[in-house]
Amino acid sequence: MELKLLGWSVVLLLVQIVLQAASSSSELGLPYAMSPRDEGREPRSVYARRIRRALNNLLETYPAFVGLALALVISNKAGGVGAIGAEIYLAARVLYLIVYAAGVSVVRTLFWGLSVIGLIRMLVRFLG
Repeated sequence: MELKLLGWSVVLLLVQIVLQAASSSSELGLPYAMSPRDEGREPRSVYARRIRRALNNLLETYPAFVGLALALVISNKAGGVGAIGAEIYLAARVLYLIVYAAGVSVVRTLFWGLSVIGLIRMLVRFLG
């Protein structure tokens, strides 16, 4: 289960990368997107900035998720609490993206916290 969820997490990562690139490129233009971007221009659209921040936030916890998912499988501790933690993490990250893009503040933070709880469950399973 953890490896399948790891695969789906890559889908989420790719979706967020494409959303971020598309939202920034649509505003700043394709020539700027294909340049080295030395000017450091930022999109003015609230949506584009939210999508970028959501991607950056995912990247803060994603290495821990990948490491824990692989550690659970390698150590033969996959399943149980660890798999539930991985499911919680991924579901919370998907919901986090949706509510962040929509600008829902408090709920966004709750989904972030839920994703951290998922990581903690995975860690407890691995260390237990």
